[in-house]
Amino acid sequence: VQLQAFGGGLVQTGGSLRLSCAAFGRTFSSDAMGWFRRAPGKDREFVGGIRWGGESTYYGDSVKGRFTISRDNAKNTVYLQMNSLKPEDTAVYYCNTYAPVGSYWGRGTQVTVSS
Repeated sequence: VQLQAFGGGLVQTGGSLRLSCAAFGRTFSSDAMGWFRRAPGKDREFVGGIRWGGESTYYGDSVKGRFTISRDNAKNTVYLQMNSLKPEDTAVYYCNTYAPVGSYWGRGTQVTVSS
């Protein structure tokens, strides 16, 4: 079972990206899901989460108001819309269940924001 993130890239300050998280091995439609990131030399940071039905979302203070999480349970996919990107958003982004399970960490996606 793995969760893999896609959609990263290089973007200028103020730009936008949309990340996708695809699940392989089982359905996650009943799980609260989360996005996380790790910048070079820093600990992993919680970016945001979404309840299984999508009715509630939660965000870290550093991204609140700029990032939006959504999900499509029919596609077993979670999304992270990132707007007004800043250089400090540069990191590898991962998805996992809201309370991360070690074995679910999959391939992250690199987001680089140039100043």
